[in-house]
Amino acid sequence: MKITTATEYFEEPLYLESGRILDSFKLKYETYGELNEDRSNAIIVFHALTGSHHAAGRYDGEKNQGWWNPLIGDDKVIDTKKYFVICVNVLGSCFGSTGPMSNSEKEPLRLKFPVITISDMVKAQMKLFTRLGIDKAHAIIGGSMGGMQALCVAIEYPEFTKRVISIASTYATQAWAIAFNRLAMEGIVNDPRFKNGHYEMSDFKEEGLFGFAVGRMAGHISFLSPHSMDSKFGRNYVATDGLYELFGRFEVERYMEYNGHSFAKRFDPLSYLYIIKAMNIFDATRNYDSLEHSLHHIKSKLTLIAFKEDKLFRPKEMEEIRDTLVNLGRGSEVDYVCVDSDYGHDAFLIEYDKFDFYIEKALR
Repeated sequence: MKITTATEYFEEPLYLESGRILDSFKLKYETYGELNEDRSNAIIVFHALTGSHHAAGRYDGEKNQGWWNPLIGDDKVIDTKKYFVICVNVLGSCFGSTGPMSNSEKEPLRLKFPVITISDMVKAQMKLFTRLGIDKAHAIIGGSMGGMQALCVAIEYPEFTKRVISIASTYATQAWAIAFNRLAMEGIVNDPRFKNGHYEMSDFKEEGLFGFAVGRMAGHISFLSPHSMDSKFGRNYVATDGLYELFGRFEVERYMEYNGHSFAKRFDPLSYLYIIKAMNIFDATRNYDSLEHSLHHIKSKLTLIAFKEDKLFRPKEMEEIRDTLVNLGRGSEVDYVCVDSDYGHDAFLIEYDKFDFYIEKALR
């Protein structure tokens, strides 16, 4: 599989939904496979909240593969012998695209960076696709926040593709998800080391921001389900901790600590604040009269994949998209499946064998 990583610079203004303007911006992206002669085999993969452009393969000297490696590659479901796959690091992220702590000739904007929306992320990426000469994609695919981006493209750029696959996502972030994001926000901004955003980029490499780690632990609970936690940890106690020690831990507590603190070392807290804000305010109906009015613009075939025990973006949120299209007399243009999974929201990153054939079917 041919992998190319690049950064594209745009010395032009990006007009944001808020009315603010980015005078210039950059997007880091990765491609897999090769674009065919008529540029008709491109598949766009949108990443989730903490993902990046590195969706597949492995870099030299690194042990971690791309976040969707089991699905993307030669002879895999998203076959890079057949398709040219693109994944772009979203605007606001900390993995190479323009964000609040981006390196520049000037001081980073930090909290002066404008609030961005899912539409803004997509708008920036569409400029990249145009520059790459891709006017139409064979398909677009995304999970969680990536599914929001996919739906956004379907509504706002209806001619761009005929196939949209949205996984474990929603048309508008609901109160339950916003509440979990608030815990992370409170933890970050009230940590003294956050310094109202005036920290240095290297401050948290050795020891992550504590408030961020705690907030991430809370968020991680929403990515799982009671069943998956019981199955994975049960009531197992850490063997080296005493049962009657006040701070002795169950295995699930050690797991939360590890994930929270390790994540806080590798993800920028300001980027996290800006991205969860974009997710919180995502609402596909905001610039329309209703969900019906919004979805009426879609011209592509939709495949909606939900997971039974997803507590973050519940199946009924995807069902509402399907039902609305059915009521519009367009039931033949949407396929919906609720995968029988007990894992929780993160099933779209773990239980590939339970939904990969739905992607394969949609691509056909």
